[in-house]
Amino acid sequence: MSCAVCELHAESTFKIEGMDCREEVAMLERRFKNVAGLEGFAADVIGQRLHVKYDAAKISAAAIADAVADTGMRAWLEHEAPVGGSAERQWVRQGLLWTAAAALALGLIAEWTGGPAALAIACFVASLGAGTALTARKAATAIRARAVDINVLMLIAAAGAVWLGQWSEAATVVFLFSVAQALEARTLDRARFAIRALMDLTPADALVRDGAGDRRMSAEQVVPGMIVVVRPGDKIPLDGQVVAGHSPVNQAPITGESLPIEKAPGDDVFAGTINGRGALEVRVTRVRRDTTLARIIHLVERAQAQRAPAQTIVERFARVYTPAVMTLAACVAVLPPLVFHLSWHAWVYRALVLLVVSCPCALVISTPVSIVAALAGAARKGVLIKGGAHLERTSRVQCIAFDKTGTLTHGAPAVVDVVPLDGASRASILSLAASVEQRSTHPIAHAIVQHATSSLVTAAPADGVLSLSGRGAEGRVDGVRVLLGNHRLFEERHLCTPAIHDRLDELSAAGRSAVLVARDDRPIGIIALADRPREASRDAVDLLRRHGIKAVVMLTGDNDVTARAIGAQVGVDDVRSELLPEDKVAAIDDLRRRYGSVAMVGDGVNDAPALAAADVGIAMGAAGSDAALETADVALMADELLKIPYAVRLSRATVRNIKVNLAISIVMKAAFVAAAIAGIATLWMAIVADTGASVLVIANALRLLRAD
Repeated sequence: MSCAVCELHAESTFKIEGMDCREEVAMLERRFKNVAGLEGFAADVIGQRLHVKYDAAKISAAAIADAVADTGMRAWLEHEAPVGGSAERQWVRQGLLWTAAAALALGLIAEWTGGPAALAIACFVASLGAGTALTARKAATAIRARAVDINVLMLIAAAGAVWLGQWSEAATVVFLFSVAQALEARTLDRARFAIRALMDLTPADALVRDGAGDRRMSAEQVVPGMIVVVRPGDKIPLDGQVVAGHSPVNQAPITGESLPIEKAPGDDVFAGTINGRGALEVRVTRVRRDTTLARIIHLVERAQAQRAPAQTIVERFARVYTPAVMTLAACVAVLPPLVFHLSWHAWVYRALVLLVVSCPCALVISTPVSIVAALAGAARKGVLIKGGAHLERTSRVQCIAFDKTGTLTHGAPAVVDVVPLDGASRASILSLAASVEQRSTHPIAHAIVQHATSSLVTAAPADGVLSLSGRGAEGRVDGVRVLLGNHRLFEERHLCTPAIHDRLDELSAAGRSAVLVARDDRPIGIIALADRPREASRDAVDLLRRHGIKAVVMLTGDNDVTARAIGAQVGVDDVRSELLPEDKVAAIDDLRRRYGSVAMVGDGVNDAPALAAADVGIAMGAAGSDAALETADVALMADELLKIPYAVRLSRATVRNIKVNLAISIVMKAAFVAAAIAGIATLWMAIVADTGASVLVIANALRLLRAD
């Protein structure tokens, strides 16, 4: 039996054409206030999206679109094709703007050259008509809702200037306001393009290979299991696994890695990455809408729609600022003439200037544009930040805790030294060990074989290889019996000597693991292994300190000796070892008490409790991990530690940018309020200042797209 309530409840996301400012959102709020069946909505000005919750039994998606149309904007469901007519409307708006400009110019020329007054006034009236046509519908909608927005204020200012006989000023104000609206919308489009540019990374079609040969088909139609051919220099259309071919692949669009990564059969590749010099055959593993890039774009879009704390505070301030300045304008228009018998003409004009500067657009837009620019810029560099709130929290971080294995280190053992015993050569020790281990899949065996290969040491075939569980392995190489394993195995075989014990103690103190090698029951050498720090670990730690991080701490479940050896190599301030997952959570709480805001860096899965407990959880290598992409506050697409200082630097630059933008907006508004009351400012100056503030804060925010 189904639930009727669940069947009727619906949620839809609409694209909105013409929603460029908080004023348009206020218009939607007023229009939706009494719409039956509409349960709630959330507007994203930067993304021009409207997410609506409604009762499908009382209202349809089409009715919601009609309600939006009543405000002068247009809406269509996000997954549908855009409503037609956009190009025609754009041409009409441009035509009206050029008409207003031409008529204003002719009127000013007629006025300045001493031509007939009637001709100048006729030109100004034509300019006013063309200019007001661009805002009249929105103003009418606001008036019907018994509200006053910037469109109404502009019409009041223009009407007041006409009433005062200032025809040229009225036409100039309306024209400059129309230019301001167009300029602001165009500048905002640059911020929107930063997100749209990510969507254009993947090709629209793919070269599919099957029994019938090679054929082109839409990437939307390709399903998992199909084989796609990626030619040299082409973009990879879908996520998949290489089944044939070798080639370097530029993964910078996804992971931000600066160098191409060599791909061979069995390696994963991502949609949107760029193939190098070799051809690849790739078995598709995800449909287009589920690729790693598609999920990144979805998460960035979701993140940009979330309000940051600073944005909420600014919007609350704007709700108080506008009515306060309008009240002040009314007082300026009425009180001086009534109380002090001053000129009505002069003080009404000053009040009109105040009405113009009462629009809070520059204030309101300053925060979201900065955040969207930062999120999009970070995504281009392979750093996915899940929203403005996480960006602000990252800027306040004072202490960063790192997991060791796989984060500060490579997470796999590597040979760091070969210690000869009893006159044996390093090459012979490596050769015998690699011969026995070359068929093993154990990480230590893989490290030994890899080191032998890189050292150009040849491994001979081994016979009778036997794995000794938890101890080592033995076999015969060219008739010689070879044994290799840990200290426990050599003690059991009575092969240890005091000299070997001394060497093992030295290696243990340095945090290294030891594999002993014997030939015909005679110890000939020790192979020392360790989980090496990543090449960028120390540089990342140094950069974090330079960016104001008070403490860098390593949290690990490894033994204390090994942990401290790694900690000394990478230069952390504190090492906490032999920790269980719950111990790491307790360590995060302790660090928060000591330093304040704490970030935790891990792999996003094993360190999940600590990542969740920290103020900011940062997951590395998230491009290959669904869990890390979904759960971390900040996800690094690649295992690049230097992206962490970048994220800290970007977050702090963003917060500084927001503060500068707010300061610019508030100072300019305050200056023009004072200038208007003093009679210094004119209507056209107020419009230019208001437009200038909006464009200035948006342009300042867009610098974050290129922040390094």
